[in-house]
Amino acid sequence: MTVTPSRSADPDLLWDEDGLPRSGLYGDVYFSAGDGLAETRAVFLAGGGLPEAWAGRPRFTVAELGFGTGLNIAALLDLWARTRPPGGHLHIFSVEGHPISRDDAARALGRWPELEAVTAPLLAAWPRRARGFHRIDLPGTGVTLDLAVMEAAEALAAWSGRADLWFLDGFAPAANPAMWRQEVLDLVAARSAPGARVATFTVAGAVRRGLASAGFAVEKRPGFGRKRERLEAAAPGEAPAPGPAPTVAILGAGIAGASLARAFAALGRPATVFDPAGAGAGASGNPAALVTPRLDAGLGPAARLYAQAFARAVDLYAAEGPAVVLARGALLLEDEARDAARFGKIVASDVFEAGALAPVEADATTALLGEPAAGGVHFRDGLVIEPRSLLDRWTPVVRRDPVAALRRDEDGWTLLDADGGLLARVDIVCLAAGHRTGWLWDRVVMQPVRGQVSILGDATVPLPVSWGGYAVPTRRGVLYGATFDRDRDDTAVAAADHDRNRDLLAGTLPGLAARLPTSGVEGRAAVRATTPDHLPLAGPPPGAPPGLFVLSGLGSRGFCSGPLMAEHVAALALGLPSPLPADLAEAVDPSRFEVRAARRTSS
Repeated sequence: MTVTPSRSADPDLLWDEDGLPRSGLYGDVYFSAGDGLAETRAVFLAGGGLPEAWAGRPRFTVAELGFGTGLNIAALLDLWARTRPPGGHLHIFSVEGHPISRDDAARALGRWPELEAVTAPLLAAWPRRARGFHRIDLPGTGVTLDLAVMEAAEALAAWSGRADLWFLDGFAPAANPAMWRQEVLDLVAARSAPGARVATFTVAGAVRRGLASAGFAVEKRPGFGRKRERLEAAAPGEAPAPGPAPTVAILGAGIAGASLARAFAALGRPATVFDPAGAGAGASGNPAALVTPRLDAGLGPAARLYAQAFARAVDLYAAEGPAVVLARGALLLEDEARDAARFGKIVASDVFEAGALAPVEADATTALLGEPAAGGVHFRDGLVIEPRSLLDRWTPVVRRDPVAALRRDEDGWTLLDADGGLLARVDIVCLAAGHRTGWLWDRVVMQPVRGQVSILGDATVPLPVSWGGYAVPTRRGVLYGATFDRDRDDTAVAAADHDRNRDLLAGTLPGLAARLPTSGVEGRAAVRATTPDHLPLAGPPPGAPPGLFVLSGLGSRGFCSGPLMAEHVAALALGLPSPLPADLAEAVDPSRFEVRAARRTSS
């Protein structure tokens, strides 16, 4: 059953006379009144065996319960910057049930100006407070930071990672017993890599016994300041020796392939991208793309998936600046009588960040668009981007060799041309060729949907707007449409489809349609790849040998979903924690249709 969630509880942050933050919810301080940074370094960094624990490790994962003000993470980033192993990548997963604002975090962290080199980028990328998983970029640091805004047990059950080190830093067990209960400590053990260490400030008997019961060897250590003792614990086993860095090939240079290239590069694994037609030759090649999420009033996995993907895409595209972003803010008009109630339910939920979506009455949309219009929803962070500029940045080099076949042997994957000639040998292959993906792995089944857009130079639109169609600005004019013809993969531009697009526009915004010239209309037709449930395919395809992955089926929202789905696929391919919680990863698993069919057959 899907339940309408409420927005994440406010932390009820209080500031004492010494400028220290305190939680009104739990009646406890966020860090030591003496020297919070010194305490963090003693309890969590030294207590976790850092920096020696990550020496010589190409990958290291730290998980934390209790993100709070971000002080532990800032101290960790500072130490990483000074002692990072060559080529090393640090993955951080932190959990916070009651996130504080960026301004409050800045006030708290401002006590330590010596950390400014790491706190400034951390604050600039401060995570959203909507419930769910959030990925935070810290460019140039070799760090990936994921924050789960939810309760600890739920977050750990949803996380796919295995931590090498844990910071257990929730409020004191007496104030916040839920975070220290046995269920949580058992999940900490289940999400630990062999030989993982645990560091915490508390020596409460229930915590010692709970960690021991979960399988950790627990020891008391001298505490910091007025605290006489603290705990360190270790999981059984030893960290495996690192293997060689895998090589990666990506087949397809649209938004799916470009997003994969960016995701692998961000993890320190540059990939070779193949596409015989070059970057953006398919459905990703229009002169403008509207980036808005799919809205689902059921508030289930589809709604949460697109909300998380939208937030991630907005962050990544905005970081590229005006060379990529053409406009910010977008309007979705009601298209059916039930839409007002649907939109209201979504806006009131915690699926999106507070304020990211706002209901707009008909009189307001009329004023914005300059003609009578229905009510709708305003996406504060909706974007119009220029795909070509983005693809050129994320895939500057594309090999134009057509890959005709794949072969798997004990040494990995071989890519062959039509004559059987060798193109490349790699460890990982990602299929991202849109509706053609199934040509190379026939158990990937998608429906082609042809779409044609109409493009006019020297024309304007008041703001990006969508309904059953859409109209958005380009660098030099307006793009509107689009047609939607299932089971067609032809791409010749048709004059009749320009008429269909104008009719679609006139049905909702007749004034805009009348203002647009009827001559000089250019067009572009391409083929979208769609799936039966309208969700992407992201992961290993059915029956795939090791090292084969697919990212496709993005439909008409590829620029919304592509970046996050690519990060999920790259994480799976490299054995790293995914940015997706477990239920959303299951929702995009390419094998889901065969699994569902098997269940129906067995029942």
